[in-house]
Amino acid sequence: MSTPHITLGVLNGDDIGHEIVPAAVEVAQAAAERTGLVIDWRHMPLGRKALDELGTTMPVGTLDTLSTFDGFILGPIGHREYPKVEGAINPHPILRKHFDLFANVRPTRSYPDIGCIYDDIDLVIVRENNEGFQPDRNVVAGSGEFRPTHDTTISVRVITREGSRKVAEAALELARARRKKLTVVHKNTVFKLGCGMFVEECYRAAEAYPDVEVEEAIVDTFAMHLIRHPQQYDVVVTTNMFGDILTDEAAGLVGGLGMAPGLCIGRGSIAMAQATHGSAPDIAGTGLANPYAMVESTRMLIEWLGRRHDVPQAQATAKLMAKGVQSALAAPETRTPDIRGTGRLADMVAAMRGTIEGITLGA
Repeated sequence: MSTPHITLGVLNGDDIGHEIVPAAVEVAQAAAERTGLVIDWRHMPLGRKALDELGTTMPVGTLDTLSTFDGFILGPIGHREYPKVEGAINPHPILRKHFDLFANVRPTRSYPDIGCIYDDIDLVIVRENNEGFQPDRNVVAGSGEFRPTHDTTISVRVITREGSRKVAEAALELARARRKKLTVVHKNTVFKLGCGMFVEECYRAAEAYPDVEVEEAIVDTFAMHLIRHPQQYDVVVTTNMFGDILTDEAAGLVGGLGMAPGLCIGRGSIAMAQATHGSAPDIAGTGLANPYAMVESTRMLIEWLGRRHDVPQAQATAKLMAKGVQSALAAPETRTPDIRGTGRLADMVAAMRGTIEGITLGA
């Protein structure tokens, strides 16, 4: 019998990425060693460090090499601070589009005593990843935003039937595995063609999922209800820009962006773990960065790969990581200050590892 094995790329990104990505690797490795899962970690340069050392934020051959892995971890990218030079490009949209990672799965969950507005939130927003208003990913060449005169700027939103249907199917699969309820968020009262097409394709996809209840909500109304009654939602699917905004709003309900993990998936066999927060240069190197989102994103990746490739040891590794995370969040001394803690990044990681290594398997 062959040893269960997965290969994961490791791309630290920028600023606190050089702290939280190694933390995620450390926690995942500790869990994998308990379950017998072999993880082959492949470190690759990307971001500002790669720009300084190699002349580009996306070195030649990176995409080809990543395509040989089962998945990869991407740390936060501080592309807004990159110098205006050739080679200083934002890797995010390139990675998402190259691997057709069209669904960005972003869970929102309450934990006790960390500053959540409600104690019983458990929902997932599935954001379309590769279309919409974002000008760096909605056309094949050039930009979807342009300025025909000095005083006029035009931003184009791209919605396709295929893109809408793919993300709807991903959300429906997730809803089927959870509480069997899907909310389609849109603004078809104004964007009658764009959002109209998105809604049409969501309902068409739902025909193959008769066990999933489907409802719809106008985005501004949904934004209000998300604050007032988030407990009524299970899985939410929406377009790119709406999803970008709503997931940050949702994170604010449960302690902030440090509690906002994410997993980018597609129809292929590769996925990308990516925390949804920025690179936080103001706290880089201080040891105060919250590793939760990156650790949880990595856990989601390993769990997804375990289901996708039928690797029980990977699923068991993810379960151990979840127990480690819950333990670290349970006490102020093992939480970072952003979530009402008195500890540091190292304290959270040590608590996660301690729990993972102390669990009696099979008990």
